[in-house]
Amino acid sequence: MFFQKKAPVAWLVVGLGNPGEKYEETRHNVGFMVADELGKRGSFSIQKVKYHALTSTATIGGQGALVMKPTTYMNLSGEAVGEAARFYKIPPDHVLVISDDVDLPLGKLRIRTNGSAGGHNGLKSIIQHLGSDQFPRLKVGVGGKPHPDYDMADWVLSKFQGEDKKLIDETVKRAAEAVECLLKDGPQKAMNRFN
Repeated sequence: MFFQKKAPVAWLVVGLGNPGEKYEETRHNVGFMVADELGKRGSFSIQKVKYHALTSTATIGGQGALVMKPTTYMNLSGEAVGEAARFYKIPPDHVLVISDDVDLPLGKLRIRTNGSAGGHNGLKSIIQHLGSDQFPRLKVGVGGKPHPDYDMADWVLSKFQGEDKKLIDETVKRAAEAVECLLKDGPQKAMNRFN
């Protein structure tokens, strides 16, 4: 019997979200949804508890990756990412972070190779713990608040429903393709194809 040798971990693929049933399928948890979609495509489950995260090693786009869903809650995501990056000696440019973005229309994807946190506390924590903002990120548009007086925390913690749910399910599949493309062909090709 032949076993396929796993590629050594060269990338961290980090889906951002909050742990627990109450946060499942919320706008803020779209990073977890994309990580789970990658698991579905690659037949791996993200269940091993390591580095304050649920993790799995996998080959994505021909690259060895540690796929992570930090269990620290969004605002402390950098603790998990920093610990794993130090353990595997992964430079920031090989830490791909998948997060929600309220400034992008629902269903839109945007890949960036670096940048500020843009008000996202998960990204802010990762920048702090990596000591760099020079890491790629895949932002998934979850749409802006329906009304200016609507509380932002309530909005990002609301669940997708109806047509929004259908659109985000399709978007999550496209986002998983974007991750595969980025790891296989590099950020520039992924940006040209998915932005």
